[in-house]
Amino acid sequence: MLKVSRVAAFKDNYIWLLHTPGNESRVVAVDPGDAAPVTRHLDDHDLTLAGILTTHHHRDHVGGVATLVAEWQCPVWGPAREDIPCRTEALHEGDTIDVFGMCFTVLDVPGHTAGHIAYYGEGMLLIGDTLFAAGCGRLFEGTPEQMQHSLAKLLQMPPETLVYCAHEYTLANLAFARAVEPDNEALAARERYARTQREAGEATIPSRLGDEFATNPFLRWDDPAVIAAAGREAGQTLTTPVAVFATVRRWKDGF
Repeated sequence: MLKVSRVAAFKDNYIWLLHTPGNESRVVAVDPGDAAPVTRHLDDHDLTLAGILTTHHHRDHVGGVATLVAEWQCPVWGPAREDIPCRTEALHEGDTIDVFGMCFTVLDVPGHTAGHIAYYGEGMLLIGDTLFAAGCGRLFEGTPEQMQHSLAKLLQMPPETLVYCAHEYTLANLAFARAVEPDNEALAARERYARTQREAGEATIPSRLGDEFATNPFLRWDDPAVIAAAGREAGQTLTTPVAVFATVRRWKDGF
Protein backbone atom coordinates (compact mmCIF):
# COMPACT_ATOMS: atom_id res chain seq x y z
CA MET A 1 0.00 0.00 0.00
CA LEU A 2 1.15 3.54 -0.71
CA LYS A 3 2.41 5.58 2.20
CA VAL A 4 0.02 8.46 2.87
CA SER A 5 0.77 11.68 4.76
CA ARG A 6 -1.81 14.09 6.12
CA VAL A 7 -1.53 17.88 5.83
CA ALA A 8 -3.99 19.97 7.84
CA ALA A 9 -5.50 23.03 6.17
CA PHE A 10 -8.05 25.70 7.11
CA LYS A 11 -10.14 24.78 10.15
CA ASP A 12 -10.81 21.10 9.49
CA ASN A 13 -9.58 20.13 6.00
CA TYR A 14 -7.14 17.34 5.29
CA ILE A 15 -4.92 17.32 2.20
CA TRP A 16 -3.56 13.84 1.53
CA LEU A 17 -0.11 13.19 0.05
CA LEU A 18 0.50 9.85 -1.69
CA HIS A 19 4.19 8.91 -1.61
CA THR A 20 6.37 7.11 -4.14
CA PRO A 21 6.91 3.49 -3.05
CA GLY A 22 10.49 2.91 -1.99
CA ASN A 23 12.27 6.20 -1.39
CA GLU A 24 8.95 8.03 -0.89
CA SER A 25 10.45 11.37 -1.95
CA ARG A 26 7.88 12.19 -4.65
CA VAL A 27 4.26 12.81 -3.75
CA VAL A 28 0.87 13.39 -5.35
CA ALA A 29 -1.42 15.78 -3.47
CA VAL A 30 -5.15 15.13 -3.14
CA ASP A 31 -7.47 18.16 -3.07
CA PRO A 32 -4.98 20.90 -2.12
CA GLY A 33 -7.35 23.71 -1.18
CA ASP A 34 -4.44 25.76 0.19
CA ALA A 35 -0.94 25.76 -1.27
CA ALA A 36 0.85 27.12 1.80
CA PRO A 37 0.64 24.10 4.14
CA VAL A 38 1.51 21.77 1.26
CA THR A 39 4.56 23.84 0.38
CA ARG A 40 5.69 23.89 4.01
CA HIS A 41 5.32 20.12 4.26
CA LEU A 42 7.24 19.58 1.01
CA ASP A 43 10.05 21.86 2.18
CA ASP A 44 10.20 20.41 5.69
CA HIS A 45 10.44 16.83 4.40
CA ASP A 46 12.47 17.44 1.22
CA LEU A 47 9.69 16.18 -1.04
CA THR A 48 8.87 16.80 -4.71
CA LEU A 49 5.31 17.36 -5.91
CA ALA A 50 4.71 15.06 -8.88
CA GLY A 51 0.99 15.58 -9.45
CA ILE A 52 -2.38 16.66 -8.07
CA LEU A 53 -5.65 14.72 -7.82
CA THR A 54 -8.90 16.63 -7.38
CA THR A 55 -12.38 15.33 -6.55
CA HIS A 56 -14.55 18.43 -7.09
CA HIS A 57 -14.46 22.14 -7.71
CA HIS A 58 -15.06 23.68 -4.27
CA ARG A 59 -12.38 26.20 -3.39
CA ASP A 60 -11.31 24.46 -0.19
CA HIS A 61 -10.29 21.56 -2.46
CA VAL A 62 -8.76 23.35 -5.45
CA GLY A 63 -7.79 26.79 -4.16
CA GLY A 64 -4.10 25.91 -3.97
CA VAL A 65 -3.83 24.12 -7.31
CA ALA A 66 -2.72 27.04 -9.50
CA THR A 67 0.00 28.14 -7.07
CA LEU A 68 1.38 24.62 -6.75
CA VAL A 69 1.33 24.05 -10.52
CA ALA A 70 3.18 27.33 -11.08
CA GLU A 71 5.96 26.12 -8.80
CA TRP A 72 6.10 22.44 -9.75
CA GLN A 73 4.70 22.26 -13.32
CA CYS A 74 2.95 19.03 -12.37
CA PRO A 75 -0.09 17.37 -13.99
CA VAL A 76 -3.57 17.81 -12.53
CA TRP A 77 -6.27 15.15 -12.72
CA GLY A 78 -9.88 16.06 -12.06
CA PRO A 79 -13.55 15.52 -12.88
CA ALA A 80 -14.45 16.14 -16.51
CA ARG A 81 -17.80 17.72 -15.62
CA GLU A 82 -16.41 20.43 -13.34
CA ASP A 83 -14.20 23.48 -13.75
CA ILE A 84 -10.86 22.50 -12.19
CA PRO A 85 -7.92 24.97 -12.30
CA CYS A 86 -4.98 23.86 -14.46
CA ARG A 87 -6.55 20.46 -15.14
CA THR A 88 -4.46 18.43 -17.59
CA GLU A 89 -6.56 15.24 -17.62
CA ALA A 90 -10.36 15.17 -17.43
CA LEU A 91 -11.70 12.02 -15.82
CA HIS A 92 -14.94 10.05 -16.15
CA GLU A 93 -16.45 6.97 -14.51
CA GLY A 94 -14.34 3.89 -15.22
CA ASP A 95 -11.17 5.74 -16.21
CA THR A 96 -7.98 4.53 -14.59
CA ILE A 97 -4.92 6.53 -13.62
CA ASP A 98 -1.41 5.47 -12.70
CA VAL A 99 -0.03 6.85 -9.44
CA PHE A 100 3.58 5.71 -9.05
CA GLY A 101 2.76 2.40 -10.72
CA MET A 102 -0.41 1.90 -8.70
CA CYS A 103 -3.76 1.79 -10.50
CA PHE A 104 -6.70 3.88 -9.30
CA THR A 105 -10.17 3.64 -10.84
CA VAL A 106 -12.37 6.70 -11.16
CA LEU A 107 -15.93 6.65 -9.80
CA ASP A 108 -18.60 9.22 -10.62
CA VAL A 109 -20.18 10.11 -7.26
CA PRO A 110 -22.42 13.16 -7.84
CA GLY A 111 -24.52 14.59 -5.06
CA HIS A 112 -22.37 16.99 -3.07
CA THR A 113 -21.53 18.60 -6.41
CA ALA A 114 -22.80 17.71 -9.87
CA GLY A 115 -19.55 16.24 -11.17
CA HIS A 116 -17.83 14.93 -8.03
CA ILE A 117 -15.52 11.94 -8.55
CA ALA A 118 -13.60 9.56 -6.29
CA TYR A 119 -10.49 7.43 -6.76
CA TYR A 120 -10.37 3.77 -5.71
CA GLY A 121 -7.29 1.55 -5.63
CA GLU A 122 -4.63 -0.07 -3.48
CA GLY A 123 -7.15 -0.65 -0.72
CA MET A 124 -7.86 3.08 -0.56
CA LEU A 125 -10.83 5.28 -1.38
CA LEU A 126 -10.06 8.96 -1.96
CA ILE A 127 -13.60 10.25 -1.58
CA GLY A 128 -13.42 14.04 -1.14
CA ASP A 129 -16.70 15.28 0.35
CA THR A 130 -19.03 12.49 -0.77
CA LEU A 131 -18.55 10.31 2.32
CA PHE A 132 -17.25 11.40 5.70
CA ALA A 133 -16.47 9.37 8.79
CA ALA A 134 -20.02 8.63 10.04
CA GLY A 135 -21.47 11.18 7.61
CA CYS A 136 -21.81 12.37 4.03
CA GLY A 137 -21.59 15.65 2.17
CA ARG A 138 -24.41 18.15 1.91
CA LEU A 139 -26.35 18.16 -1.34
CA PHE A 140 -25.24 21.49 -2.75
CA GLU A 141 -25.79 20.61 -6.42
CA GLY A 142 -27.14 17.08 -6.60
CA THR A 143 -30.33 15.30 -5.60
CA PRO A 144 -30.99 12.70 -2.90
CA GLU A 145 -31.40 10.13 -5.67
CA GLN A 146 -27.97 10.95 -7.08
CA MET A 147 -26.24 10.85 -3.72
CA GLN A 148 -27.89 7.63 -2.62
CA HIS A 149 -26.88 6.03 -5.91
CA SER A 150 -23.32 7.32 -5.47
CA LEU A 151 -23.07 5.98 -1.93
CA ALA A 152 -24.55 2.64 -2.99
CA LYS A 153 -21.47 2.08 -5.14
CA LEU A 154 -19.38 1.99 -1.98
CA LEU A 155 -21.36 -0.89 -0.52
CA GLN A 156 -19.77 -3.19 -3.11
CA MET A 157 -16.24 -2.48 -1.88
CA PRO A 158 -14.28 -4.61 0.62
CA PRO A 159 -14.91 -3.62 4.25
CA GLU A 160 -11.17 -3.28 4.89
CA THR A 161 -10.96 -0.39 2.39
CA LEU A 162 -9.51 2.74 3.99
CA VAL A 163 -11.59 5.87 3.44
CA TYR A 164 -9.66 9.12 3.01
CA CYS A 165 -12.19 11.94 3.20
CA ALA A 166 -11.31 15.62 3.31
CA HIS A 167 -12.71 16.90 6.62
CA GLU A 168 -12.44 16.15 10.33
CA TYR A 169 -16.18 16.16 11.01
CA THR A 170 -16.26 12.86 12.85
CA LEU A 171 -17.40 13.80 16.35
CA ALA A 172 -20.24 15.99 15.07
CA ASN A 173 -21.28 13.26 12.65
CA LEU A 174 -21.23 10.64 15.40
CA ALA A 175 -23.41 12.81 17.64
CA PHE A 176 -26.02 12.87 14.89
CA ALA A 177 -25.63 9.16 14.17
CA ARG A 178 -26.34 8.45 17.85
CA ALA A 179 -29.56 10.44 17.54
CA VAL A 180 -30.59 8.19 14.66
CA GLU A 181 -29.45 4.93 16.28
CA PRO A 182 -29.13 5.40 20.06
CA ASP A 183 -28.95 1.63 20.66
CA ASN A 184 -26.19 0.88 18.14
CA GLU A 185 -23.35 -0.54 20.27
CA ALA A 186 -20.80 -0.31 17.45
CA LEU A 187 -21.64 3.35 17.11
CA ALA A 188 -21.16 3.98 20.83
CA ALA A 189 -17.77 2.27 20.70
CA ARG A 190 -16.75 4.29 17.67
CA GLU A 191 -17.70 7.53 19.39
CA ARG A 192 -15.54 6.62 22.41
CA TYR A 193 -12.59 5.88 20.14
CA ALA A 194 -13.02 9.09 18.13
CA ARG A 195 -13.25 11.20 21.27
CA THR A 196 -10.06 9.64 22.61
CA GLN A 197 -8.29 10.33 19.32
CA ARG A 198 -9.33 13.98 19.21
CA GLU A 199 -8.49 14.59 22.87
CA ALA A 200 -4.99 13.30 22.08
CA GLY A 201 -4.74 15.66 19.10
CA GLU A 202 -4.93 12.79 16.61
CA ALA A 203 -7.06 12.43 13.47
CA THR A 204 -9.99 10.03 13.19
CA ILE A 205 -9.34 9.56 9.47
CA PRO A 206 -8.79 7.41 7.49
CA SER A 207 -11.71 5.33 8.57
CA ARG A 208 -12.41 1.74 7.63
CA LEU A 209 -15.28 1.18 5.21
CA GLY A 210 -16.57 -1.71 7.29
CA ASP A 211 -16.99 0.67 10.22
CA GLU A 212 -18.98 2.98 7.96
CA PHE A 213 -21.25 0.07 7.02
CA ALA A 214 -21.88 -0.56 10.73
CA THR A 215 -22.27 3.00 11.99
CA ASN A 216 -22.83 5.57 9.22
CA PRO A 217 -26.57 6.32 8.96
CA PHE A 218 -26.13 7.59 5.38
CA LEU A 219 -25.13 4.07 4.28
CA ARG A 220 -27.70 2.23 6.42
CA TRP A 221 -30.94 2.97 4.58
CA ASP A 222 -31.81 -0.76 4.66
CA ASP A 223 -31.34 -1.15 8.43
CA PRO A 224 -34.65 -1.50 10.33
CA ALA A 225 -33.57 0.88 13.11
CA VAL A 226 -32.59 3.59 10.64
CA ILE A 227 -35.78 3.09 8.60
CA ALA A 228 -37.88 3.40 11.76
CA ALA A 229 -36.03 6.50 12.97
CA ALA A 230 -36.30 8.19 9.58
CA GLY A 231 -40.01 7.34 9.45
CA ARG A 232 -40.58 8.95 12.83
CA GLU A 233 -38.66 12.04 11.68
CA ALA A 234 -40.70 12.22 8.46
CA GLY A 235 -43.99 11.44 10.16
CA GLN A 236 -44.79 8.73 7.64
CA THR A 237 -43.79 5.25 6.53
CA LEU A 238 -40.77 5.31 4.22
CA THR A 239 -40.63 2.50 1.70
CA THR A 240 -37.56 3.13 -0.45
CA PRO A 241 -33.83 3.58 0.24
CA VAL A 242 -33.90 7.00 -1.43
CA ALA A 243 -36.74 8.16 0.83
CA VAL A 244 -34.88 6.98 3.93
CA PHE A 245 -31.64 8.57 2.80
CA ALA A 246 -33.32 11.86 1.86
CA THR A 247 -35.03 12.08 5.24
CA VAL A 248 -31.82 11.37 7.15
CA ARG A 249 -29.96 13.98 5.07
CA ARG A 250 -32.63 16.63 5.76
CA TRP A 251 -32.58 15.69 9.43
CA LYS A 252 -28.82 16.17 9.61
CA ASP A 253 -29.07 19.53 7.81
CA GLY A 254 -31.14 20.86 10.68
CA PHE A 255 -29.45 18.96 13.52
